[in-house]
Amino acid sequence: MKQRPAWRRMGKTLESYTMLAPAYMIFLVFIFIPVAWAFYLSLFDYSIMSLRAPRFAGMNNFRRLVSDRLFWISLKNTARYALGTVPWRMILGLMLALVLDQTKLVGRKLLRTVYFLPVVTSMVAAAIVWSLVFSASNSGLANQLLAVFGMAPRGWLADSRLAMFSVCVLSVWKDLGYVMTIFTAGLQGVPLELYEAGAIDGASTWQRIRFITIPLLRPTTFFILVTEILGSFQVFTQTYVMTQGGPGYVTTTLINLLHTKGFVQYDMGYASALAVAMFIGLLIMSWVLRKVFRAEEIVY
Repeated sequence: MKQRPAWRRMGKTLESYTMLAPAYMIFLVFIFIPVAWAFYLSLFDYSIMSLRAPRFAGMNNFRRLVSDRLFWISLKNTARYALGTVPWRMILGLMLALVLDQTKLVGRKLLRTVYFLPVVTSMVAAAIVWSLVFSASNSGLANQLLAVFGMAPRGWLADSRLAMFSVCVLSVWKDLGYVMTIFTAGLQGVPLELYEAGAIDGASTWQRIRFITIPLLRPTTFFILVTEILGSFQVFTQTYVMTQGGPGYVTTTLINLLHTKGFVQYDMGYASALAVAMFIGLLIMSWVLRKVFRAEEIVY
């Protein structure tokens, strides 16, 4: 087979890079440069409201971070949020995907659309609506449901014991359709022959799910778990709209703290140090999850 001249191969390579250039420019301008700038600012004492140049502080911002009681409270709240949303999204999302994957189910396409609608709904709009649902007045839908069972109304968003629960309910409702859709896509890759063989061998529906469906959904489960955990550690809109981080600091998450330090108190050096710490922590978490799931052995 005749080989192409070197200049023609180079021309094809340059053409390919030219087609990719817009995507690379977007990545460079909106992701790489801001991340590098955050790393740089984390080493400085700098306020965006000050006219003076940033003053080099070395690792002082990170020392402040370790000794900051509010940082540890925010980390604990973020972990609580992750534990209160990720497992429920995955369990309920898998259950919905299994139910809606049944070919004999009437209107399953419509049901999939209905469950996916919250995903494309604005988070701000959803948070405002759910704030009304969890209103402390008797007109709030949640309190009306309690009244049906003869229970006293609750101040859902003002009660330190219920505020995080209320935020978690919104978040599970909002992203459940996304998890369901990804699991549904994964179910399409499970060969029907395996289910038929299991049925012939006398396996029950639960046994087929346990020994066929769940193991073969391992790549999908790994993808959902990682993306959901990373997303849960970046929660902001729900808590900002519904509770403003309160009552007290019971719903203040890491991103709420970062926003307060950077754009309320204008302490950009400390806020950048917090962002860098989150970046490193999530990177380590992703690596650990990859090792636990042995993702390099997963065939996609």
